Amino acid sequence: MNKTLTTLNKPTVAGAPVDPLFLAAPRVSTFLGTFALTNASGFFFEREDRLYLVTSRHVVIDDATEHLPDRIEIEVHTNETDLTQSTGFSMLLYADGKAKWHQARDSGGDIDVAVLEVDRKHLPENAIIRAFTPEHLQLGFGSVAVDSPLLVVGFPLGFHDTVHHLPVVRTTGIASPFGIRFQGYGYFLTDARTHRGTSGAAVVMRDTAPTEHMAELPWKLLGVHSSRMDMGNRDLVLDESLGLNCAWYADILLTLTTASPPLTESTAPAP
Repeated sequence: MNKTLTTLNKPTVAGAPVDPLFLAAPRVSTFLGTFALTNASGFFFEREDRLYLVTSRHVVIDDATEHLPDRIEIEVHTNETDLTQSTGFSMLLYADGKAKWHQARDSGGDIDVAVLEVDRKHLPENAIIRAFTPEHLQLGFGSVAVDSPLLVVGFPLGFHDTVHHLPVVRTTGIASPFGIRFQGYGYFLTDARTHRGTSGAAVVMRDTAPTEHMAELPWKLLGVHSSRMDMGNRDLVLDESLGLNCAWYADILLTLTTASPPLTESTAPAP
């Protein structure tokens, strides 16, 4: 395994430790050829020595808005002690006209989560990456209290520390019972101030008793932030936004990262 992916040392800048959570969540930019389209959020997920980038499905394709990128780029740190050093890492979304990412459906319809495998052979040799694993998934639904403090780690409106190339975190809370599919869909609600660009961000909770394996990244992964929830009949003048958000249950990653994941039917956009 690449040593740069497993080191236990915390990167520092001027002696200040950096929580590994910040290194698990790269900025995602979408492109059509050389033309920049949008900014979004994502995070790394590792399973059986395979590394994946997780983001929202609508980041990689959204027919409703004619958002049809053909590649994405993430920012990867390359120095453990100087976080000002990073590089862009580009990944194609299609190969031979077929989508390379994996997506899924359930009884509620399409799930707004996509995973794209990262080819480690092409990563910079000194890439500094932290990744969630299946052990980080919060599968015990009853153990997440309604008053549990959560974080959303991402890039709202593309905003981030442009010097050290780090995301920001927003505090949030659970707005619907965790473990229950809100209105029959595979997500729960969170109560947080979010913006465009947060799509694909990890929704996490501090693990107060991490195992030895999880000590490097002591956070529980609960969900994947998707979008804001609003009322279609809201008076835009009189009524404020609900301030609620959809977070898809992160256990969908077990399906999307199996040896035989669900087939992606999307084809490359016409030139």
